[in-house]
Amino acid sequence: MILAVVILVIILTYVIFAYNRFIRMENLVVEGWSGVDIQLKRRYDLIPNLVATVKAYTSHENATLRQVIEARNQAQISPTAHSKSIKENLLIDGLKTLLAVVENYPELKADTQFLTLHHTLVEIEDTLQKARRYYNATVRDYNSAVKMFPSNILANMMGLKTKEYFEITPLEANSVKIDL
Repeated sequence: MILAVVILVIILTYVIFAYNRFIRMENLVVEGWSGVDIQLKRRYDLIPNLVATVKAYTSHENATLRQVIEARNQAQISPTAHSKSIKENLLIDGLKTLLAVVENYPELKADTQFLTLHHTLVEIEDTLQKARRYYNATVRDYNSAVKMFPSNILANMMGLKTKEYFEITPLEANSVKIDL
């Protein structure tokens, strides 16, 4: 009888520990996504200013400018990390094209407003990369706990599913190099 009580106490202690661990991990994932979301919002807010500055110097690049704005709008409304990843990659491709267009306009490359916006975009991309790495690390830890034995038994009982990684192609790694 005492052995059964001791085993029951051990199992109950483990369940409480594991439950609290899952809650803590879910909160870390939410916190990590919040950091990513803040940086994405900063980028979304910067893009119209960048497009407007480029538009002031270019007269026949309207298709590129529309593509960037449309990609921005689609990325903003994507509800999940996976769909946002896809839309973000389209946005990054549009930004690369936009930055390539800038190469054809030396006066635009020298414009102080454009230089400030470009510098801010690079800062946002660096911070976004850090936030994305943190988020993906919390997702990795959470997913491991959901899948690994014996915590996977409790995860299944709680209805917990694995989370999606946020994978985008970093703009700074593949962007057109602008010599300012």
